Amino acid sequence: MSLQSMTGFARAAKEYELASITWEIRSVNGKGLDSRLRLPPGFERLEQPAKQAIQKRFSRGNIQAGLTVSRGSAAAQPVVNEEFLKDLAGLAKRLEEQFSLAPATADGLLGLRGVLDLPDIADDEETRLELDGAILKALDEALDGLEAARREEGSALGALLLGHLATVEDLTQRAEADPSREPAAIRQRLAEQVRLLLDEAPVLDESRLHMEAAFLATKADIREEIDRLKTHIATARGLIETGGTIGRKLDFLAQEFNRESNTLCSKSNASSITALGLELKVVVDQFREQVQNLE
Repeated sequence: MSLQSMTGFARAAKEYELASITWEIRSVNGKGLDSRLRLPPGFERLEQPAKQAIQKRFSRGNIQAGLTVSRGSAAAQPVVNEEFLKDLAGLAKRLEEQFSLAPATADGLLGLRGVLDLPDIADDEETRLELDGAILKALDEALDGLEAARREEGSALGALLLGHLATVEDLTQRAEADPSREPAAIRQRLAEQVRLLLDEAPVLDESRLHMEAAFLATKADIREEIDRLKTHIATARGLIETGGTIGRKLDFLAQEFNRESNTLCSKSNASSITALGLELKVVVDQFREQVQNLE
C-alpha cells in the first residue's frame, strides 16, 4: 500500500445530454475525516450519497467538494422573489445612508438566500434519477483524481520522512560511538568528581561516596535511550514501507523520538552528547511536522 497525504485538489467536468456537471474537491489536513459539500439549490438530496462516497475512499482530512450543474436551454427559469428583493434593497439603502456603507449591487442582492429560486431541474422521477446517477459518476471521477493527487504527495512525503530517519539513525550511531562513553573516559570523569567532593568535604563516608558515584554512572548511561531509538527507527521504516493509513502511528513514534532525545540531553555528562541530542531534537521536530500531513 502506498502513502497518502491529506492535501490535494481535483476537478472533474463531464458533459451529458441532461446537463454539464463539474465537481471541484479540495483536501487539507485534519485529525479525522470531515467532508463538507456545496450543492446547488434543489440538489440537497445528494449530500448523503456524496458523503458516503467520500468516506469509502478516505479516512482522514478536511474535504470540501463543490458541485456545479448547468442545463443550458433546457434549464428551468429562475424565479425572483420580488417583494423580498424590494425589502432587502430598501434595507441596504437605509444602512448605506446611516453607516456610510458601499451601495448594494444587484448581483450581491440576488445572491442572498431566498431572493432567487432555481426550481428543481429534474422534471420527472426518471429524469431525476438519471441526472443523480450522472452527478455521482462524475463525483467518483473527481475522487479518483483527488486520491491520485494525495498519493503522489504521499510518495514525496515518504521519501522525505525516510531521509529524516536516516539522519536520526546517523546521530544515534554517533552518540553510541562517542568517545565520552568509553569506560576509561567515564572512570576519569567520575574520579575527578569524587576528588572535587573530597576536597570540599573530606569527612564524607568513602563507602557512601562510592555508592553515589555508581548511581551517577548508572544514571548517566544512555544505552537504553540508544536502543529505544534504534527500535523506533526500525518500526517507523517498516510502517512507511508498508504504507496505508499510518499517520497517527508515525505521530506517536515522533513523540517517542522526542522523548528519547530529551532524555539523552538530560542524562548527558559530555558536551559532545548534548550537541548530538540537540541536533536530534531538531530533526525529530522536522519529522513530526511532515508526519502531520499523512493520512
